[in-house]
Amino acid sequence: MAVKKGLIVLGFGGHARSVADVALSSGYDRFVFVDKNARVGETFLDFVVQKAWPETIGAGWSCLPASGVGIEREAQMEAVARRGWAVATLIAQTATIGVGAEIGAGTFVAHHAHVGPMARVGRACIINTGCSVEHESVVGEFTHISVNTTIAGRSKVGKHCFIGAGATIIDGIEVTDEVVVGAGSVVVKPISSPGTFVGCPARMIG
Repeated sequence: MAVKKGLIVLGFGGHARSVADVALSSGYDRFVFVDKNARVGETFLDFVVQKAWPETIGAGWSCLPASGVGIEREAQMEAVARRGWAVATLIAQTATIGVGAEIGAGTFVAHHAHVGPMARVGRACIINTGCSVEHESVVGEFTHISVNTTIAGRSKVGKHCFIGAGATIIDGIEVTDEVVVGAGSVVVKPISSPGTFVGCPARMIG
């Protein structure tokens, strides 16, 4: 008999739906969605969406931070740790993970994403659909690498960053913590100050 697995999905925004989709194809068959904005009687695919955390979790259950916002995922990880509950790391079956790569606890790797050999991805990151984190690159904790983004080889992206859809960070570039890179932008020089960067080449706008 197949072992049943349950997942407490922390959040119920758009990203939580992507999490549920990957989880369903990865053998999870029981879900509870926890979101402070849940409406009375709200469900998703017949699974309950509720405001309050469960009081306990049973065998085979774990939690995944599923906010699209890094600082909220960090808070979700802290809340799970206080309860002493298990944290899931969810990797789509269609994703590819290179030899020697490391994926942190609470991280979500979506369909058709690629994490290259010897790359390191921190805790509670989002490696979103179709993106590529190439060989020996580093992605810091609570960072979101958005859909179809390319982090070229031996690059480093800091903590609490958001790299927008279709952006490119070329080989060997270092991006500091708390940086937003706009969709479609191309980063060709190191970024040493927090802020928002857009364009080709990417320039700071705020």
